[in-house]
Amino acid sequence: MVTTISPERLAELQDEDADFALVDTRPEDSYESWHIAGALHFPFGPEEELDGQLEDLEAVVGDANRVITVCAKGLSSGNLATRLESATDEYEVAAVDGGMKGWSGVYDRVEMDVADGMTIVQIQRRAKGCLGYVVGCAETGEAVVVDPTADTDEYAAAAEEAGLTVTGVIDTHVHADHISGGRELADDLEVPYYLGERASERDVEREYTPLERNEVRSVGEREIKAVSAPGHTSEMINLLVDDAALLTADTLHVDSTGRTELEFSEDEGKRGARMLYETLHRTILAEPESLVVLPGHVTVTADGEFEHGAPGKPIRTTIRAARTGIDLLGLEEDEFVERMADAGEKPSNYEEIIEYNRGAAEIPPEERVELELGPNNCSA
Repeated sequence: MVTTISPERLAELQDEDADFALVDTRPEDSYESWHIAGALHFPFGPEEELDGQLEDLEAVVGDANRVITVCAKGLSSGNLATRLESATDEYEVAAVDGGMKGWSGVYDRVEMDVADGMTIVQIQRRAKGCLGYVVGCAETGEAVVVDPTADTDEYAAAAEEAGLTVTGVIDTHVHADHISGGRELADDLEVPYYLGERASERDVEREYTPLERNEVRSVGEREIKAVSAPGHTSEMINLLVDDAALLTADTLHVDSTGRTELEFSEDEGKRGARMLYETLHRTILAEPESLVVLPGHVTVTADGEFEHGAPGKPIRTTIRAARTGIDLLGLEEDEFVERMADAGEKPSNYEEIIEYNRGAAEIPPEERVELELGPNNCSA
């Protein structure tokens, strides 16, 4: 039986800059749209024979002595690994357990250095670029979780590792690119679940506690203010933590803004774009230039790379750096609106994901990761 390695071990090998060839066996369109950083392409079926193709594969992997295969779920990659191991003893061979589905569940935890007395852990989903947070008070040990994915154990474990006790869970908006774990995590921990007050206008059917515009909640000695920030969605809120950090979700990313046509599809996002322009210029960019900006996503390219920074490193910016470094923020309103109407390919299955996150549809647990597979595509 062929050796398998966990997706987490593959991430470690990447971070160690280990010498190996990662071979993706999926069809070309799947590979081209989204693959792991550094992956080479050698399409291969779950029942296919390697006879007559060994030299082609050797040409793909080059001088590598170690070959790791990956596919969607581990079937075709396991087949290739098995046949390669039988055909030659030239390579140390392994397959990634669970394939890209397993890779989608790899996370990194990064403690952010923002201010004394404040603990913020950024939880990065390596394959999708989703960024969630544990925001806590170092003095009292209380914390809230912000924008958790369906892998809720990652957030509970991050809080425990930081010595924090979660007293609430906040979703900044109804997410379109991934299944939210907010309501589930709040239920598991028996703590309140919060959304912005305008979530009622999205017909959210899940039980939640509304956060009103400019409402301030205490987390130990820290204060978190709900800042109304419509644009990406109509009910979007950002979270200002002690006037030191602003969790901007999909309002403002490190190198772009969130897109606006996923909710506001009837006019290609133009109504949302005008909302977002006003939010950015009258609210976000009016904050002090030194304010730390902690976004809800980082773009992951089709080649599997973070477009800004790297996994396991802080993804952050400041108001000043965003103002001077993001071209979109320098556009006049009409130009901004026209630019937002062409945000590119939408997230996979976003309409079904929105319905689930609103509580209007149920999706069996085993089907949720399937819906999320692929790039997040939340940036404009």
